[in-house]
Amino acid sequence: MRSMQLLFVILAVAVALAACGNSGTASNPNSPIIIAWLPNESGAELKDAREAIGAVISETLGRPVEHRTTTDYLIAVEALANNTAHLGFLGPEAYVQAHDKNNKVIPLVIPSGSDGRLETAVYHSWLAVMRGQEGNYQENGIFKIDNIQGKRFSFVSSSSTSGFRVPSSVIVKYFSTQDKWKSLKSDDLIEGGANKFFSEVLFGGSHQGAAINLLSGKVDVASFCDACVYNYIELVEGEENRPGAVYRVREKADEPFDKFPGAEFVIISSTPVLNSPFVVNSSMLSADEIERLQDALTSDAVANNPKVFATKEEIDAGFKPLFRKTNAERFLVVDDAFFNPIRELR
Repeated sequence: MRSMQLLFVILAVAVALAACGNSGTASNPNSPIIIAWLPNESGAELKDAREAIGAVISETLGRPVEHRTTTDYLIAVEALANNTAHLGFLGPEAYVQAHDKNNKVIPLVIPSGSDGRLETAVYHSWLAVMRGQEGNYQENGIFKIDNIQGKRFSFVSSSSTSGFRVPSSVIVKYFSTQDKWKSLKSDDLIEGGANKFFSEVLFGGSHQGAAINLLSGKVDVASFCDACVYNYIELVEGEENRPGAVYRVREKADEPFDKFPGAEFVIISSTPVLNSPFVVNSSMLSADEIERLQDALTSDAVANNPKVFATKEEIDAGFKPLFRKTNAERFLVVDDAFFNPIRELR
C-alpha cells in the first residue's frame, strides 16, 4: 500500500514538473514579465522611456513588468536564451546569438524607418576619430579607412551588431584585398598587439563606453552607433551619418558624457544596419500572449504615444527617448529570416 502511495506521489510531482517545464512562468498569470535591456539602454536617463514600453506590455497582458538592466551584452543574451527573461531589446547580432542558443527566442517587433516601412528600418554603425585627426583618414578629400591599421581601436562588444559585427566585416572586406591581410578574419580584430591588425583593442561594453574610450584619448578610432549616442551629442557640421560629419558633446549631457562637454569627433565611415528588435522567448509566453503584444505594439496608439516614439516637443522638454517620432515611425512585425543579412556577415 505504501509503495502505491509513493508511486502516486512521484507521478504527481513528475506531472507538475512537466507542466512547469512546458509553460515556463506563463503558468502564473500574476508573475512579472521580465524585460532584459542591453547596457546601451540601461542608463538611468532612459528609465522613463523603458517604463513607457513596460506600461504598454503590462496593460496588454495584465501582468506587472520588471526591467532587468545590464552592464554586459552577454547577460542580456543569456537571460533570453536561458529562460530567465520573457522579453528583451537586442541588437540584431545579439538576437542572432540568443536565437542560436535557444530557437524559442524569436523577434516580436522592430521599429520602422522614418517613413513607417521595413525597407528603411536602419540605423548606422560609425567609425569615428577626434576632430583634428580626420585628415589622417582622407585621400584627396575622400575619407578612407586605410590608416586605421596599427591604431588603438575600440569596439563595443563582440555581441554588438553595429559595435562589432558590422564594422569588423567592413574592415575585413576592405583590407582582405591586400596581400598582407588577405587571410584577415573578424576574430583577428578582437586583440591588438605586435603583428596584429590593431596595436591595441578595447571594448567599451556599450556604445556609450566605446565613444568615451575615444573622447578620453584611450583609443584613436572607435566604432559605435548613431542611435545609442543621440541623446548626448549634436551635429555641428556636415550631413548626418555621412563621412565628414562633425558631432559635439552637448554642454549638459548626462553621464558618462558629462565629463566631455564640447568635445568634437568626426565620422570617417558610416554603414547602415538593420534596426534592433524587441524579442520574445516563446517558451515563456503563450502564442495568444505574443499575438496580443504584437497587436498592441503595432497599434496606432503606440505609434502616436509621445513617450514611446518621442516627439520633438517631448525631447525639448527634457525627455530622453529610446525612439524618436520624426515622421511615421512605428513598430512592425518581422520574422527570424529578416535577420539573415546579419548571419551572412559571419
